[in-house]
Amino acid sequence: MRVHLVDPSAFTLPYDHALAAALAGAGADVELITSRFAYGEAPAPDGYEVRELFYRHARGAPGSRARLAAKLVEHVPDMLRYRRALAPAADVVHFQWLPVQAVDRWLLPRRPTVLTAHDLLPREPRPGQARFQRRLYDAVDAVVVHSEYGRRQLVGELALDPGKVRVIHHGAFKHLTLQERELPLPGELAAVPEPVVLFFGLLRPYKGVEVLLDAWRGIEGAELWIVGRPRMPIDPLRERAPASVRFVPRYVSDAELPAFFRRADVVVLPYSRTERFDQSGVLATALAFGKPIVVSDVGGFGEVAAAGAARLVPPDQPGALRVAITGLLSDPQEREGLAWGALAAASGPYSWQEAAARTLALYRELVG
Repeated sequence: MRVHLVDPSAFTLPYDHALAAALAGAGADVELITSRFAYGEAPAPDGYEVRELFYRHARGAPGSRARLAAKLVEHVPDMLRYRRALAPAADVVHFQWLPVQAVDRWLLPRRPTVLTAHDLLPREPRPGQARFQRRLYDAVDAVVVHSEYGRRQLVGELALDPGKVRVIHHGAFKHLTLQERELPLPGELAAVPEPVVLFFGLLRPYKGVEVLLDAWRGIEGAELWIVGRPRMPIDPLRERAPASVRFVPRYVSDAELPAFFRRADVVVLPYSRTERFDQSGVLATALAFGKPIVVSDVGGFGEVAAAGAARLVPPDQPGALRVAITGLLSDPQEREGLAWGALAAASGPYSWQEAAARTLALYRELVG
């Protein structure tokens, strides 16, 4: 089975790497078609090939308007080049992202095509983007979601054909726990003696950082670390943060990441309610590291909690979040139970071996 995984902008590089390696380990011939990762070093290929076909001439700082404009100029020619020169060699083409939905549905290769709905609908949509994404779902042969919640949203709310929507869980990022080179925490963080609650990942409005800061008021004897590259104004967050909150507002490389998760006593994902969201790479990372996790009841998070791998709280309720955090900080036995639940989920239903098996079954159905 010759498989192309296509992620033009390298939006979900850890996911691309883990899925490609798992598919290759299950016997598929896999090539990842993507672009150069602009923020740091990419994971070394593990049994699969990488071709950086997209946006080869894009310049500008990562995330800048100049770079975005350059990528938009190159997108259609690069998609046409891929469709003409490379796609015919694949049995299945599996897109992880198609970032220009208005035109991408017209540029799909003439092969069985799969699209993973990492976002059920755009999280911060531009005018018309949601409508174009809905039409893109119609244009592919199958859509992968990461939870039963995601399936219900696409089938029930968007009226997609139930036969083309498949639930394949987001695997736990165990490869991040097995790196040859890990960097230590910065000195000021390594010196912290108190228990640590970790919020990790891109800082976006829907992730509930304000709710978390409100919940943190009154919690003593611990520190809250908010770690990740801001995609929203950070000064208002600093102004409302209690003294026991530390910010690390930057991109954290794979080599740096393990030190933050190994140090954390609790990982918290206090995301706000949204119908557009399905699953989280941060949650997949916390599962792999066997961390006690607190999650809002949004998207597919409740299904992870139902597996015994996280503690669930209502979204947008600082009081309930405070109770959950303080309860875990004061109860080592509950933390240990959730840690074991996270590791069990990472080795079972949320493993990449399980995801690869289900994904290959879908490919065979489309090809056969």
